[in-house]
Amino acid sequence: MSSEISINNFDVNAFLKQLTTRPGIYTMLNDRGEIIYIGKAKNLKNRVSSYFKTQTASIKQQTMVARVAAIEVTVTHTEGEALLLECQQIKRHKPRYNICLRDDKSFPYMFLSSEQDFPQLTFHRGAKNKKGRYFGPYPSSGAVRESLKLLQRLFPIRQCNDAYYNNRTRPCLQYQIERCTAPCVGLIEKQNYAQDVNSTVMFLEGKGELLINQLIVKMEQAAANLDYEKAASLRDQIVKLRSVLEKHFVHGEKGDVDIIACANKANMACIQVFFIRNGQHLGNKAFFPKMTDEHDPAAIVQAFVAQYYLDKQAPCELIVSHELEDTELLTGVLASQAKHSVTISHNVRGERLKWLQMAITNAENSLLSKLSDKQDIYARFLSLQQELSCKDLPKRLECFDISHTQGEQTVASCVVFDREGPVKSAYRRFNITGITGGDDYAAIHQAVSRRFKRLQQGEHEAPDILFIDGGKGQVHGAKRALAELDVNNVIIVGISKGPDRKPGMEKLILADQEQPIDITPGASGLLLIQHIRDEAHRFAITGHRQRRGKAAKQSVLETIPGLGSKRRQNLLKQFGGLQGISCAGVDALCSVDGISRQLAQQIYELFHHQDDDSI
Repeated sequence: MSSEISINNFDVNAFLKQLTTRPGIYTMLNDRGEIIYIGKAKNLKNRVSSYFKTQTASIKQQTMVARVAAIEVTVTHTEGEALLLECQQIKRHKPRYNICLRDDKSFPYMFLSSEQDFPQLTFHRGAKNKKGRYFGPYPSSGAVRESLKLLQRLFPIRQCNDAYYNNRTRPCLQYQIERCTAPCVGLIEKQNYAQDVNSTVMFLEGKGELLINQLIVKMEQAAANLDYEKAASLRDQIVKLRSVLEKHFVHGEKGDVDIIACANKANMACIQVFFIRNGQHLGNKAFFPKMTDEHDPAAIVQAFVAQYYLDKQAPCELIVSHELEDTELLTGVLASQAKHSVTISHNVRGERLKWLQMAITNAENSLLSKLSDKQDIYARFLSLQQELSCKDLPKRLECFDISHTQGEQTVASCVVFDREGPVKSAYRRFNITGITGGDDYAAIHQAVSRRFKRLQQGEHEAPDILFIDGGKGQVHGAKRALAELDVNNVIIVGISKGPDRKPGMEKLILADQEQPIDITPGASGLLLIQHIRDEAHRFAITGHRQRRGKAAKQSVLETIPGLGSKRRQNLLKQFGGLQGISCAGVDALCSVDGISRQLAQQIYELFHHQDDDSI
């Protein structure tokens, strides 16, 4: 069930009278139809009505309500369903007034195959559709690779891919440096290899002490049998294993625990997560949720837990730095998704308290570092304002660049910066067509025109300054494109590298000035200009290389209009490949099903136009 209201003729009492008391989510929209806030409620009527009671509504709520032009309500069966739906919608729409988790990339795992005589241990990210064991999650790919290197020194099982493994005729370098036992060429028996695999599994399951005891027994047996070389090898392995256990294993922990700490300051927050699996510390990761207002740390942690574990399996216990309001609701939803009980603790003692305090310290340090970077970028914006004599401090910058190879596969890039740095979600590329090859002026004109047509359609915000990587010609191309669209509130600045093309010697070309302007040597605004210019250049080159690679793989037949994939397949089958098609006449081409005489003539001319031109 859903209801919608307009703020222009909004009757609060009438709306609340027809609003249900059942659980669900409410979505607030502004006058442009943009979602600005999504919330969930056990009782929709009570929760939504609280926003319109000025005596109880917070300043933030009053500011948000002033922008509301419509409200949509979706009813759910339970509050747990409302929580899940709220998290899904927040992650999808990222409303302005919600606390939004930025990093939504799946976490990596360590994968041990199970369908081979000599199993492989490797890095894995994505769907768990392979048969075998998955260990993790790890906070980053670097943490996985570091653990793989560590395991190679302890238990040398193979980490190469199957294609490499199946085609070996002699041992590789990993065997020479004692990081693998070369099962690819039969230098280790299956039984001995299985022992290394079992030891690896025990280590990853947190049974390090038990593993050491087993290795001690084997070492003593080898010594009793006068096999001192094997005994020495086991002794060295035990020493390495003890050293690793002292560094990576958490004292007193045997299960799976995530430690979550929050620090907030100046409308920014950092969430630090320590990952412990089977009593082993796998590493930690910092998150910076997107916020527009100051929030209570407990609310930030609660929003993070709900959004982060929405599509991930939660561990058996979460230790958090602040007491959460909806602990019972969260644990119930997380347990139903994880298929095991989940507890959330905040009042811990002993070793756990030490780990929590460590997480809090890391969160505070990461936040201070982030704030320092933000202040540095802000200072660069201030410097840019001074260099360009802007009336107001710029909020948004865009930069265009062109990349091609001798005029072929031309690609234009557009990168976006705001006062927090690059806004990669707003980056765009444009495949340039219909111009003379190598005409960068026309390419800039087309790219800027296409970009700002979308701006007029409300697809993105307008920049305060539009940078063009190039000289007067490129600047005039951009100026003409904006004039045609009647856009006159954007400053156009060309970035000329100068005669020596050395960094730091750039000159700025303004669309309304004849002479370029020099930048104050050492000005931090110059670093910002170089950064956005280099980012546009990188993004353009990457797009051009992708397009060029795709064109290299493309069949020449794909360039003929009206010749679809089925007709191309028929031609290739009938003539045995491109060489047979190139030798065929028009009449022979017409004999193929679906090929008309007009189409056959086009195919013929494709392969014979060079010969015709030379006659």
